[in-house]
Amino acid sequence: MRKFFRFNERETNYQKETLAGITTFLSMAYILVVNPIILSQAGMDKGALFTATALSAIVGSLLIGLLANFPVGIAPSMGLNSFFTFSVVIGMGIEWQVALTGVFIAGIIFMILSLLKIREKIINVIPKDLKHAIAGGIGFFIAFIGLKNAGIVVGSEETFVSIGNLTSPTTALAAFGFVITLMMLVRGIRGGIFYGIVLTSIIGMIVGLVDVPNAMVGEVPSLEPTFGVVFQHLGDVMTPEVLAVIFTFLFVAFFDTAGALIAVASQAGIMKENKIPNAGRALLADSTSGVMGAIFGTSTTASFVESSAGVAVGGRTGFTSIVISVCFFIALFFSPVLGVITPEVTAPALIIVGALMATEVREIDWSRFEIVVPAFVTIIMMPLTFSVATGIALGFILYPFAMIAKREWKQVHPIMYSLGCLFIMYFVFL
Repeated sequence: MRKFFRFNERETNYQKETLAGITTFLSMAYILVVNPIILSQAGMDKGALFTATALSAIVGSLLIGLLANFPVGIAPSMGLNSFFTFSVVIGMGIEWQVALTGVFIAGIIFMILSLLKIREKIINVIPKDLKHAIAGGIGFFIAFIGLKNAGIVVGSEETFVSIGNLTSPTTALAAFGFVITLMMLVRGIRGGIFYGIVLTSIIGMIVGLVDVPNAMVGEVPSLEPTFGVVFQHLGDVMTPEVLAVIFTFLFVAFFDTAGALIAVASQAGIMKENKIPNAGRALLADSTSGVMGAIFGTSTTASFVESSAGVAVGGRTGFTSIVISVCFFIALFFSPVLGVITPEVTAPALIIVGALMATEVREIDWSRFEIVVPAFVTIIMMPLTFSVATGIALGFILYPFAMIAKREWKQVHPIMYSLGCLFIMYFVFL
């Protein structure tokens, strides 16, 4: 087992990997609660959605661990589940069964692109500076998510965002967790992020801010209402509206996953010569998870940026992903306990991990203006648009223009020009 996952090469062990897997699971366990809530508003069965969410995470995390040896958790994407419900089903009036079939077809296309190594080729030709910008931008993005979940940053009609009510009990709980976690990390306590989540949960239950589970074990809901529905509606997707939806699923999922893999590989120190090892296998695992998730009955899956929480406590191999998969399997039977993992409990971990990831910006060549602007736009637009894919797209549009103006257009790979044009068309027409 140690040899298969290359423990010695990546300077890790079972204890580090197990702790990393549990930490990542706790950081992304909210998806088991939130995904059914969002997708059920599209008319889908909430119980079946819970089971489908867990099963897709089990399959995806297991595959990426075994095939690619990556410390990444895969589960239904938060951005795409909202797009599925509010834009596609409610906004466009497309039945959820047809929309889910669109997710299935997008996953099949992803698998083909992965097998042909087209996705891997695209990721490998991204310039080094932009890769560091993507990793750093995701750091700012997930820190922003953490601040929002903690109630420290809130929406405002006058200024768009503003400082929240710091005297709110739940915000105070998140602040307590942040300080405790920070102190443990500064003291060099390995696993400080994990212990911070546990301590914050316990304190939250003691003071009544986190519900104490009234049971430990719950029945696994039936998958029957959603399982295999996609096969009944394959003939209903050949309309301009649904084809546009499929393209959007492709676009957002591709670059959400690419951004997450780049960020995790950079943080874990396993990126070599500006290339992600086993990127093709990682992408195949991700796309296969998307296909299986659609068959189970959930929206598009993606590699979770919260995986960085596990990397921060020592996760370096696919064994971390195996642990994540096992945790999701156990969660199927212990659903009542999931209420303990609230957004306020995991917020401190996201803020601190975001800070750690943001250090990637130091690797960007800030002396070259033609690099500075595309990199900066990539970074800043991720939190401002609440989308990793949008930040990447805008940076990729600006980069070729900047290099042409610098008369260094030959240094830009043709794929980057193609992507720039594709993103312009995406924003103009979709």
